[in-house]
Amino acid sequence: MAEREVQNVEESKVHVFSSSTELIGKLDENWNAVGHQPYPAMYSSIFGGVVLNPAMMMIPIDDHMVHRGHGVFDTTILFNGYLYDLDAHLDRFLRSASLAKISLPYPRSTLRSILLQLAAVSKCQKGELRYWLSAGPGDFHLSSSGCSKSAFYAIVIKEDFSQWKDGVRAVTSSVPMKTPLFATIKNVNYLPNVLSQMEAEEKGAFASIWVDDNGYVAEGPNMNVALINHDRELIMPPFDNILTGCTAVRLLELAPRLVEEGRLKDVKTANVSVEEAKSAAEMMFVGSGLPIAPIVMWDEKPIGNAITEVHGERTCQQCCCSRQYTIMPCWPCSKYGKMGELSLALSDLLWNDMVSAPETQRVRVPYE
Repeated sequence: MAEREVQNVEESKVHVFSSSTELIGKLDENWNAVGHQPYPAMYSSIFGGVVLNPAMMMIPIDDHMVHRGHGVFDTTILFNGYLYDLDAHLDRFLRSASLAKISLPYPRSTLRSILLQLAAVSKCQKGELRYWLSAGPGDFHLSSSGCSKSAFYAIVIKEDFSQWKDGVRAVTSSVPMKTPLFATIKNVNYLPNVLSQMEAEEKGAFASIWVDDNGYVAEGPNMNVALINHDRELIMPPFDNILTGCTAVRLLELAPRLVEEGRLKDVKTANVSVEEAKSAAEMMFVGSGLPIAPIVMWDEKPIGNAITEVHGERTCQQCCCSRQYTIMPCWPCSKYGKMGELSLALSDLLWNDMVSAPETQRVRVPYE
């Protein structure tokens, strides 16, 4: 018995790295096994510069963003060599930091310059630029008073994407939504969002929708929600108690063009009941990577005149999960209908804005 216990101790003995060289070699080995490298460059104010080796793209474990969630973030689309709507995202980023009581390590102009230089060094033409402000490293206490300085991190994520045009299914989230203070700050505490998205996927849907305590439509886990009623009015829930989506705001700026053309009657923000939303002519998720995904079914209720496919029990063959579904397939296959005429027109407005808006809206990346 004693001999077996000694053997088990030997088998479970934790390796101690004798040098940083040995550790970096192990990290490089792990990343080389991945093959495709989706992160071409990262900036860290802790390092004081950009790293290109993914094995070194790390943050300190005593950073308060890691163990206390005291951090904020934002994401800007990198499209065809331009950063789309960078300044709107950066403004929201700084508002979030202020509300989270995180001081800036650099002025706004310096943060902006770092992001542009990082994108240039990455040589990436299409993807995402994601960035964080943290209370910084220092200790493992609750308060950030022991942190000597806030920290700024940013990473380029290589990703190919195209304009979304297929219909998706949504479900009502049973996960409690955030209170207004935390919902309006784009902070790193995303557990409610994660659980809400996982719930949707478990139910074979693309994403979930939060409904507030008053029965009004709120938002998705990382997207805004909008609808077009039968009077041809584009309505979006107000941003008082939800995150102000930069893409949603841009949509509200662009959509009046369809009013001028006579295709829409009005564009507005207003409280929308679940009953009103489910009776809409068209409904959609609005987010930077889509920019619009039409919702053609919500909780088994078809939206408008969307054509849906209802399946009997079968194995989903279009994806890798091979699970059984009695009503709908899993979310990677959940394309049930096509985008409505007005939703498509709104999507085209946003997509064309990403492609050809003036440089006040798109910032050219200064590649060498």
